[in-house]
Amino acid sequence: MTMVENESVFRRVIKSASAYIPQVPKPKKKISLAEKFVWCGIALLAYLIMGQIPLYGVTSEPKFDFLAFARVIFAAQQGTLMELGIGPIVTAGLLMQLLKGSDLIRLNFKNPDDRSLFTSATKIVTIIVIIAEGSLYGASVYGPLVNADGKHAWVTPILITQLVSSSVIVMLLDEMVQKGWGLGSGISLFIMTGVAQSIMWSVLSPVPGSDGPVGIVPYMIDTAANGHFGDSFFRSGQLPSILGLMVTAGIILILVYLEGVHVDIPIVSTKYRGFTAVYPIKLLYTSNIPVILASALLANAVFMGHMMWAQYDVNNQNPIFNYLAQFDPSKPQTPTGGVLYYITSPASFESASHDPLRTVVYIIFLTTVVTLFGRLWVELGGLSAKSAAKNLLDADVQVPGFRRSEGSVEALLGRYIPSVTIIGSVIIGLLASVSNVLNAFGSGTGILLMVSILVNYYTLLVREQVDTHMPQLAALLGRK
Repeated sequence: MTMVENESVFRRVIKSASAYIPQVPKPKKKISLAEKFVWCGIALLAYLIMGQIPLYGVTSEPKFDFLAFARVIFAAQQGTLMELGIGPIVTAGLLMQLLKGSDLIRLNFKNPDDRSLFTSATKIVTIIVIIAEGSLYGASVYGPLVNADGKHAWVTPILITQLVSSSVIVMLLDEMVQKGWGLGSGISLFIMTGVAQSIMWSVLSPVPGSDGPVGIVPYMIDTAANGHFGDSFFRSGQLPSILGLMVTAGIILILVYLEGVHVDIPIVSTKYRGFTAVYPIKLLYTSNIPVILASALLANAVFMGHMMWAQYDVNNQNPIFNYLAQFDPSKPQTPTGGVLYYITSPASFESASHDPLRTVVYIIFLTTVVTLFGRLWVELGGLSAKSAAKNLLDADVQVPGFRRSEGSVEALLGRYIPSVTIIGSVIIGLLASVSNVLNAFGSGTGILLMVSILVNYYTLLVREQVDTHMPQLAALLGRK
C-alpha cells in the first residue's frame, strides 16, 4: 500500500470514528470576556470538586505512589477521581505533536479540513490513551488492594470506570475552554491551579506538622511567639521554610524576567501592504517540555529500579545490584544508594548539605538531560529553523532583505534557534534542579509551568482587549 493510500485510509478512519466521539459545540456568538471568566470558573470548580471526591472502593493508599513525579505536572490528586489528572491528555498531545513534527502525519494546517482532521485524531488518540492508562492503573495499582481477600474482584471494573469517566470529563472541560467558551486551555488552567494550591498550602497551612504548623507564615508566628524565630529559616525534612519561600519568590522573578528576553526578527506581510511586525525567538524557546520529559525519565528510572530492587535485592545484599540502586524498606520511594541515589534530588536542603557530591551530580545530570531533550524536542516538535521558516512563509510573511524562499529564511533563523535552544535549556535545567534542592514551594518544575502559563494568560488578556476595543486591528490580524 502506497503512502497516499495509507493517508487516504487514515483520513477515512478518523472521519468515521469522529462521528461517535463526544463533542463540545463552539459558541454561536462571540463570548464576552466576563462570560469567558465565568466558564473558566465552572471548569475549574468541576476540577476542584473531582479532586476532593475519593475513589469508590478504595480503603487504603498504595505503598508506592507511581505518579509521585507527575502530581504537579498532571494536576493529579492521589486517591481521588483526579488520580490520573490531565496525564492521559498531555501524553496523547505530546504523541500527536511528535507525529506531526516528524512528518509522519502529513497535513496542511492552512486547510481548515486538515486542521479539523488533526483535532479529531488527537481526541481519538486521547480517548484510547485514557482507556489504556485507566485500565492499567486501576487493575495493577488498586486492583490488588481492593481484592486482597480474593472476594472483591467486582470492585476493580468500577475503579477503572471511575478513572476513565473522570478523565473523559476533564478532556471535555479542556475542549470547552479551548473552543472559545473560556480563555486559553483547561489543561493550563488546571496545572496553574494545582501549583498555586501547593504554594498557598506551603505558605498558609495551619495543619500541625512535626515541629509546628506546616505553613511557613503560621510557623513564623508560632516560633516568634515562643522566642525561637531563627528555627523558621531552616526546617528538617521537606517542611516549608523561609529559605524555601525566598527561593520560590526568586525563581518566579527570574522566570518572569527571562520570559521577556527574546530576539526579534522583523517581518512584513505579503498580503497587506505596509503591515510590519516582528517574529520573536524567545530565550526559553522550548518552554517547559524538556523539564517535563526529563522528570518523567527520572521517575520511570526510579520506578523500574524499585521494581527490580523489590524482586532481586530487597535486603540490599547484592553487591552488583547495589551499584544500580538501594532502597530503605521503610521508605521505598526514595533511593538510598547506587546510581539512582545520585541522579535524584535530595529530600531536603539539610540532606543536600550533608551530601554535596550528590547535590552537584544531580544538578549537572538534570541540566544535561534537560538540554538534550530540549535539542531533541526542537527537531521532533516542529520548532527547528526549517519548520519555523516554513511556518512563516505559509503565514504569508517574509523577512525584509531576504528572498522569499525557505532556504534563505532558514539560514537566518538558524543563526539564533540552535543557540537559544541550548542556552534556554541549560537555564531551565539549572533553575529546576536548584529549586528542587532548595525546597522551592510547588517544586521547580511546577513553578516553571505556572509562570509560563501566567505569562500566556497575560498575552491572551491583551489580545482580548485588542479584539474588544480595536476590532479593525483584530480583523487586520486575521481574527474575527
